[in-house]
Amino acid sequence: MTPAPAPEAPSREAVVELLGLLALGELLAFERMVFDARLAPDLGRRAALSEAAVGEIRNYRLIADRLTALGADPAEAMAPFREAFRSFDASTSPRDWLEALVKVYLGDAVADDFFRAVSSSLEDADREVIETVLAENGAADLAAAEIRAAVEADESVTGRLSLWARRLVGEGINRAQGVAAANERLTGIIVGDGGTLDALLRRLTRAHQDRMKSVGLNN
Repeated sequence: MTPAPAPEAPSREAVVELLGLLALGELLAFERMVFDARLAPDLGRRAALSEAAVGEIRNYRLIADRLTALGADPAEAMAPFREAFRSFDASTSPRDWLEALVKVYLGDAVADDFFRAVSSSLEDADREVIETVLAENGAADLAAAEIRAAVEADESVTGRLSLWARRLVGEGINRAQGVAAANERLTGIIVGDGGTLDALLRRLTRAHQDRMKSVGLNN
């Protein structure tokens, strides 16, 4: 039997769109963490989240450099996605320290899972940049430890944070659907290996549920 041909690599334009989306996510994650650090109950935790934010801006620089190497302007590559991120952040503004940490741990993880899933079809240089960015998990580790400790210390916070987490993933998936629908090249990367957007979103939801369980939250 003749083996099926390997899927065609995404076009340069599609890769630029994907990296522009990731770059903006990292840039805004940095800004949000620095802002949300002010919600910390003490200076130690405030400093810890501020330090974790440094990893996000370092990731942004890696992606921006790769975009430049591809002949793209990073600001122009990010621009089409500003409204989607603005809408997501406007509808998921944390009210306190723990909600901010849930957004760091679970909200950002949905995006990470998305990029991890779609990067397999990219050229080595592009895939390696994304893998390097996704390997940075200092902020997520900090957030997970804080959430787990809070749930263990006071079970009454479990219901509130679980509801908040479900809202985050719902909003995140809605935005992802909107971005994919508005950008055919991104959709092409998603379905390039024979998958579908719906199948990917189901995978993202399952991964989110597993993360909730790992920190003591209810699906």
